[in-house]
Amino acid sequence: MLYPIINLAVFALLIVVLFKLQKAKKTLSTQVFTGLGLGVAFGAALQFIYGVGSAEATATLEYVNIVGYGYVSLLKMIIMPLILVSIIGAIIKVKDTGSLGKMSGGIIGILLATTAVSALIGVFVSNLFGLSADGIVQGAREMARGAALETRLDGLANVSFADMITSFFPGNPFADLAGSRPTSTIAVVIFSAFVGVAGVTVARAEPELGAMFERFVDVAQSIVRTLVRMVLSLTPYGILALMTKVVAGSNVSDILTLLNFVMASYVGLALILVMHLCLLAFNGISPLRYFKKVLPVLLFAFTSRSSAGTIPLNIDTQVKRLGNGEGESNFSASFGATMGQNGCAGLYPAMLAVMIAPTVGINPLDPSFIISLMAIVTISSFGIAGIGGGATFAALIVLSALDMPVALAGLLISIEPLIDMGRTAVNVNGAMTAGTITSKWLGHTDANVFEQDEAPELELKNS
Repeated sequence: MLYPIINLAVFALLIVVLFKLQKAKKTLSTQVFTGLGLGVAFGAALQFIYGVGSAEATATLEYVNIVGYGYVSLLKMIIMPLILVSIIGAIIKVKDTGSLGKMSGGIIGILLATTAVSALIGVFVSNLFGLSADGIVQGAREMARGAALETRLDGLANVSFADMITSFFPGNPFADLAGSRPTSTIAVVIFSAFVGVAGVTVARAEPELGAMFERFVDVAQSIVRTLVRMVLSLTPYGILALMTKVVAGSNVSDILTLLNFVMASYVGLALILVMHLCLLAFNGISPLRYFKKVLPVLLFAFTSRSSAGTIPLNIDTQVKRLGNGEGESNFSASFGATMGQNGCAGLYPAMLAVMIAPTVGINPLDPSFIISLMAIVTISSFGIAGIGGGATFAALIVLSALDMPVALAGLLISIEPLIDMGRTAVNVNGAMTAGTITSKWLGHTDANVFEQDEAPELELKNS
């Protein structure tokens, strides 16, 4: 028990280092990169000294995970209240309910279009790297994962696309505020939009009541945003713990065995990022300036592996650093966490389908197969939960729709965390890209905010 205590003492010293940086009022980027670097170094040291799965490393990570899991849980805690008050407040301030259709349509359209292209990129990189399920060895963990996926598929067999769309509606908004369903985020967005429109309607008929309601929403927003700042002040510590766990728990031999798939995945993710930047440039938005301002958010998404958990930072960055309208920022961050995820729901299922296709006698370069795959991937991207495991859920739907063996999706369990980090960052960037472009289309972007060379830091202080 002595070694875990020593390890935790070292971890506590690393937290002190981050605390001193925060007290010295260093920038968010400095704090985040420092937490990332310290987490990688500490995790690598644990693996080098004790080995993966050792009793000492496991005991250490159990307590390190309190910080990481605790931070992600706190982020999830504030997601629903933030979406609720932000969307209601945005609609009341805009006072133009007619623009809601254009706003949501633009965001959803971009998310789905980029997901379709992401699937095509998945087909391209899989063939480029010659990926195949034949060469992957099934171990005990992989076989167990495959069996679990087969069982999980049984529960999805009777769920149609119509059922999925129906699940978006908030039959019980209080249950959805508690996150009781995978599609709860979209349901809360819809409920919030209805409340916002109702508030605008009341304000037009009875201005006095409307003014009181707007004042109430302003107070609620102030309280929730203060709560968000309190939680976000823990960001560097959360990243330190999350990176420590990922690095210390990664099996180097498994990564080397599946290195070809890892490389192909990150080449595909890089191509998707290039696609996002090209879309921004095509719409007159500087890609380099954009990327510089969103980097801290992508870094957090990379380490947390949670699109939903990144929603608060996503919204804050879009409004305060990119100058996007509040409506576009809230809608894109919320929709992007549950539909049109370019990495988890676009690239990954397409790559798996191409890998498995030859084993069931399908030519992965057949145009009809590629078109069918892109259509299925795009449709199935609705309702994919923005938390760990969302990519597996998306793969289950796509592979079953193509009549392919879903158990083969379990073959990649050993490298899942490594590639999931990159997928999540791409998911979040896709959401911010959709919000930025839609805001520009509708003329809601504050160009002065976006053009500032020194981007304002995200609010991480309890003040």
